Amino acid sequence: MNEEKTVLIVEDEKNIVDILRYNLQKEKYRTLEAYDGEDGLNKARSEQPDLILLDVMLPKMNGFDVCRLLREEGDNVPIIILTAREEEEDKVKGLETGADDYITKPFSMRELIARVGANIRRTAMSAPAAATAADSAMPVAGDLSINTDSHQVFRGGRTIDLTQREYELLTFLASRPNKVFSRVDLMEQVWNYGYVGDDVRTVDVTVRRLREKIEEDPANPQFILTRRGAGYYFAVN
Repeated sequence: MNEEKTVLIVEDEKNIVDILRYNLQKEKYRTLEAYDGEDGLNKARSEQPDLILLDVMLPKMNGFDVCRLLREEGDNVPIIILTAREEEEDKVKGLETGADDYITKPFSMRELIARVGANIRRTAMSAPAAATAADSAMPVAGDLSINTDSHQVFRGGRTIDLTQREYELLTFLASRPNKVFSRVDLMEQVWNYGYVGDDVRTVDVTVRRLREKIEEDPANPQFILTRRGAGYYFAVN
């Protein structure tokens, strides 16, 4: 049930907001709306929605800056970037600023609703406390451990803040140690959208961001490795 889930729509085109609000509420989501980047950022901070639909081109502050500021503040709410252009650079930039996903206008409402549902799985941990969660986390390699109940990742007992997509990619690879997956494989298994073509760049960006968070030396990773010409794998000796 979606009654307790809130989606913040940050979009300056009122007709698009109206369509999104109608269809999301029909699916039993609660909606909040903001028509510029500053208001969207403020509502994200004060209302703590379960997911944000975030347009790129906004008055006052663009979507990339809104996303980047939220991530810098430690807010890991799932964010889907809405972009009016097919340009790959917009998609990559959105992911690099911390977005979980993107969708290009014009989009089908069925696809958007499916992506909202897929991205909204993670809920805030109310209990146990973080220290207890670290104690009960399962080691996966070295001093890296994962608590799948609380959706938290730890390195040496210290919490590592990941976006939902980063967490799902890490847990997918870690649960299949030393098995190599191509970027297309990962798109199908982790993203579940059947992306093709240039969209596989999404995997590269997410892997890079994940390495920056979990690896001591991202340029020489020890956990998520590349098999040239084949794909990525989680290394366990």
